[in-house]
Amino acid sequence: MAGRVAALLVFGMSCLAASHAQSQGSDPTGAVTLVATPRLIDADYRAAVLLAVPTEDNRHVGVIINRPTGRSLSSLFPGHAPSKLVRDPVYFGGPMLRQAVFAVVHADQAPGPGSIRMMKELFLATQGSVVDHIIERTPNEARYFVGYVAWRPGELRREIDRGLWYVLEADPELVFRKDPGRLWEELLRRARAVTARAPEPSVLAAAHPD
Repeated sequence: MAGRVAALLVFGMSCLAASHAQSQGSDPTGAVTLVATPRLIDADYRAAVLLAVPTEDNRHVGVIINRPTGRSLSSLFPGHAPSKLVRDPVYFGGPMLRQAVFAVVHADQAPGPGSIRMMKELFLATQGSVVDHIIERTPNEARYFVGYVAWRPGELRREIDRGLWYVLEADPELVFRKDPGRLWEELLRRARAVTARAPEPSVLAAAHPD
């Protein structure tokens, strides 16, 4: 068991480091998919799948992508006619600023001030006026979230060191999955399969001695 956990941590950290590389076809933003391990029992993050991206000063931001709230956007803004055009439910994106609405949108360029590039042609809109503009212009080219996740400098790395997250390659298709109810179980199996194939830390140490 200890060897498996150690292998997980080596795998996770290597993926996180690789996510920052800008060669060999990796996404230039450094985005990763985070899959909560069973030891992560916090109510906000239990069985969660996130899309996360590094920002300045070794910070990270992200959104939980598998928590539909069951509420429609029009129910949050009953007087806003364009919101009625949004077909998908609003998602719970994380515990930070959960009273605010954010949008992850497909776009060739940043949709407005304050937007964060998550992946190529995928942005997180953080300002209310920009989110309003997306709803009015391209309501179903985005997914809408209440709240988001933010990590302090080095915090995500420490969480991975503690075995709280599996780290997988980012996939923009996961963000817009129509039925994410089984997404965590699906990615958990995938992450465990990859971890099972990872070499033991002693093998890695022998291959790359200090």
